[in-house]
Amino acid sequence: QVEVAESGGGSVQAGESLRLSCLVSGKTWTVGGMAWYRRASGKERELVARITRVGVPREYADSVKGRFKISRDNDKNRVDLQMDNLRPKDSADYYCKGSATGLDYWGEGAQVAVST
Repeated sequence: QVEVAESGGGSVQAGESLRLSCLVSGKTWTVGGMAWYRRASGKERELVARITRVGVPREYADSVKGRFKISRDNDKNRVDLQMDNLRPKDSADYYCKGSATGLDYWGEGAQVAVST
């Protein structure tokens, strides 16, 4: 069993930064790739960024390239999403997902609100 939990959401103004963290617990040694997703109000869930088991970023959504950075520290069982130059369109609930032994494990989400 694996559990993931997000932290670090909040309300900021456009142009500011936030850092989301995802802490993995349980059978952490089984966790492979991890990813951040988001769902804005009234929209479909979308992939924001993903990272390999060994910490290599593999994909970013076009809308966040150059502004967001995903990173991983396996010693701390943690995946972070550094979000810079935030825009109102980045407002959403952000979810961490860990993949382990063929299953996906999701956190409950962290809310990010960006105002003009």
